[in-house]
Amino acid sequence: MMKSKYKLTKADFNQINKRSLFTFQWGWNYERMQGSGYLYMILPQLRKMCGDGTDELKQMMKTHSQFFNTSNFFHTIVTGIDIALEEKEGVASKDAVSGIKTALMGPFAAIGDAIFPAIMGAIAANMAIEGNPVGVFLWVAVSMAINIFRWKQLEIAYKEGVSLVTTMQSHLEALTDAASVLGLFMVGALIATMINVKIAAVPEVFGVALDIQNYLDMILPRMVPALIAGGVYWLLGKKGMSSTKAIFIVIAIIVALAALGEAIGMDILTK
Repeated sequence: MMKSKYKLTKADFNQINKRSLFTFQWGWNYERMQGSGYLYMILPQLRKMCGDGTDELKQMMKTHSQFFNTSNFFHTIVTGIDIALEEKEGVASKDAVSGIKTALMGPFAAIGDAIFPAIMGAIAANMAIEGNPVGVFLWVAVSMAINIFRWKQLEIAYKEGVSLVTTMQSHLEALTDAASVLGLFMVGALIATMINVKIAAVPEVFGVALDIQNYLDMILPRMVPALIAGGVYWLLGKKGMSSTKAIFIVIAIIVALAALGEAIGMDILTK
């Protein structure tokens, strides 16, 4: 595996930060969300580290175009660690980079979205509703502080990433495994919390009402979301299937069940 011989410069950091501020959300889609934006953000640096038109560059471009979604306020921390690993190890860092991105995007999304839009936005909005102009200035000040923070944290994360590689080389494989496990844990948590589908139908059998959802919860709480996620995962394994097609299939099934429930005068699902 070829290792990178290129060392990132201040100009590289400035270029990444500019793309982070102005183009990170370009190409957002339901299939890979911020994946293409993330790739575009660091593509010039990938070309310098891997070599333009090389197989190594193609491998890393495929790696970075995969699903990625996190807070706009913290994603440059992930980027800093990422480019530090790639600068040191080149394409050999591919698995480590994927594991770290998967593990960190969930926690950073939760923290960033809770602190800035939710908490600070609520404070500023309430002040504005009450006619206090400070709410406007508070939100503008917070937005400016966020942009400064995003600009600075890239180099800080990069320096820590280099230290991580040089001082913990022997533990890098364990770190990658741990990051992958954490990423899977976060995906499982998202399935349980974000897919809020329950069986609302309570049919009567010989005069006895059967609460199907209650029985399922006794067997395994959140079983329906897990089955839905498993079904979509199975669909995605089919040849020619994409996330977009899977989304339309799920929508069609929901519409069909809603129509069936209306026809028989019963709610089949609640969301």
